[in-house]
Amino acid sequence: MSGRERLAASVFRLPVERIRAGYYSDAYFNHARALLEAQERHPRVRMQVFQKRDGAVLGGIDEAIAILRQCSGRRRADGSWQHGWSELNVRALYEGDEIAAREVVLTIEGDYTLFAHLETVYLGCLARRTRVMTNVRRTVAAAAGKPIFFFPARHDHWLVQTGDGWAAHVAGAIGVSTDAQASWWGGRGVGTVPHSLIAAYGGDTVAAATAFAERYHGSMNVTVLVDFENYSANTAIAVARALGPRLWGVRLDTSETLVDRSLADVQAPPDELAGVNPSLVRRVRARLDEAGFADVKIVVSGGFDHERIARFEAEGVPVDAYGVGSALLRGQTDFTADVVIVDGRPCAKAGRAPWSSERLAPVS
Repeated sequence: MSGRERLAASVFRLPVERIRAGYYSDAYFNHARALLEAQERHPRVRMQVFQKRDGAVLGGIDEAIAILRQCSGRRRADGSWQHGWSELNVRALYEGDEIAAREVVLTIEGDYTLFAHLETVYLGCLARRTRVMTNVRRTVAAAAGKPIFFFPARHDHWLVQTGDGWAAHVAGAIGVSTDAQASWWGGRGVGTVPHSLIAAYGGDTVAAATAFAERYHGSMNVTVLVDFENYSANTAIAVARALGPRLWGVRLDTSETLVDRSLADVQAPPDELAGVNPSLVRRVRARLDEAGFADVKIVVSGGFDHERIARFEAEGVPVDAYGVGSALLRGQTDFTADVVIVDGRPCAKAGRAPWSSERLAPVS
């Protein structure tokens, strides 16, 4: 099954009937389609889609195509749905393509009334997934080959998880945190021993980690948060001794308002030592190595973005993997759709015109 067919299968789970009815569409598109159909006016148009940011990474294109494939058409008098896909000529770039500002990523040619109601929906898919994919790709590049874990699920509505996870996966994230995010490629969510479980064991990180490893070792890489007591180096050693080879890694997630007690002897301004910083990572790495746990990995999280990761890498901070959250949802990658040809003649609003793109491929 091709990527686009797989994404189409996932879109089938969406409320297709509501999309066809224009429930998720800007109302003026529904009004425009109804007017054209009432007047039996069926202009054959070319719609072109683009965005305005250089260096963006295209996401959501397979999802957009699946929506066109399943939801273009019209309602017959008897209430049945007349599919419109076979009457459309669609050309598109591919998921994960790097795109330039004003580069056409999708064209749709055909009777406008067959797909007028879908513009809001497919543009939204492109905007959201491209934003995630662009951020993840940039972060992966900054990490210089080290794994990036996609951890923004808690920072947004749960309904966006499936497509966001797919975008992160295509862009190079090594893992996602929920099963929903991994569902489009048949994966599973990954994670660490959480602070809440440690609290449930009375604040005893070793007890929580031991119980977790007894249940889950062998089915996942066991990684333990070690900042619960704000003494990450000591906690990391204690956990490593208790779990032995069952421990894959420790995760540093110190609050940006705290200086970890492991750095009590370090002379530096407090703002340089607060949170997860190079000195803390180096101290934990040194203590683990001295205790004979050189194989235990260090994962860092808490306010990381591509710029902060790039600084860590430039300084040679001994991080093995990065967990990144809300930074991967930020930014703006809005897409625009314009009718540029009507019944074989150029017909675009001022400032727009039919633009060519040699990279567009036909979609069957």
